[in-house]
Amino acid sequence: MEAPTYSSKQVAEMLGVSAKQIPPESRKDIYTPDDIWELRTTLNAFPARLGHRRQLFLNFKGGTGKTSLSTSYAWRLAELGYAVLLIDLDSQGHATKCLGYEGEDFEKTLLDVLVRKTPLAKVIQKSTLPNLDFVPSNLTMSTMDLALMPMSGREFKLRNALKDVEAQYDVIVFDAPPSFGLLNLNALMAANDLFVPVLADFLSFHGLKLLFETVQSLEEDLNHVLDHVFIVVNSFNATFKLAKEALEALQTHYPEFLLPTIIRQCTKFAQASSEGRPVFVADPTSKGATDIQAMIDNILPRLVAAAAAAPKKGTQQAG
Repeated sequence: MEAPTYSSKQVAEMLGVSAKQIPPESRKDIYTPDDIWELRTTLNAFPARLGHRRQLFLNFKGGTGKTSLSTSYAWRLAELGYAVLLIDLDSQGHATKCLGYEGEDFEKTLLDVLVRKTPLAKVIQKSTLPNLDFVPSNLTMSTMDLALMPMSGREFKLRNALKDVEAQYDVIVFDAPPSFGLLNLNALMAANDLFVPVLADFLSFHGLKLLFETVQSLEEDLNHVLDHVFIVVNSFNATFKLAKEALEALQTHYPEFLLPTIIRQCTKFAQASSEGRPVFVADPTSKGATDIQAMIDNILPRLVAAAAAAPKKGTQQAG
């Protein structure tokens, strides 16, 4: 994927300044990501700190649009000025593809890090945004669970691997496959925050029940407590009666975890992912982009407040 370009209006919005605050010598009709990062540095227009968050997008049920959501979320956080690392945990490499890359083009994946002890820094790749890096995935990752099985401390391999790089990033986003195994257990043990994308249908309830049982067992057996659990209703179509009924059931049974922001069904969102582009590149005015931005606006104040209230070591001591 080629680097995106931005209008002056978009740049001012991402920097959180007015167009008049952009220095005259820096004003252009079209800006590249590197132009924006230089401007951000010049104006010291960096967002409020979040600590160092590790955020997992996971649902044991497939087809919830998890990867489209996680990659667009990570992309938008980077556009807003956060240093982000996106780690693709799925052997299908869909998160890698959503950033415009093919997993098969990369020699090393997280398998090399967790199993062959390659330093994570040697596997991290640069995206077209200067502050968004990623760890690619491909079919070699399909053997990960078997490779981890005989290892001691196998559920902590990912958390330990992050130690050398996590200080460089405000947010590390994990995109997980829709299954439960040792790799997803590693991701849960490494995460501070869990995002659970669900569809507004009653099949989603079984997946939620299983996931919450797993989270509870981690608390009891491994003493790992997540800071936040966010349930995100994705691809919602208000014209469907069953969707409305399912949403009401979610609001009744999971009110403390359900985000008020709903990601509406959006054909441009799905199309963007299939083309290897985040929705904010394909169509930043689409319903999908608007709703993800609303979700971010809902979550960020909580994370900023938590970072401000945390001890100096911050969220790195969590888990």
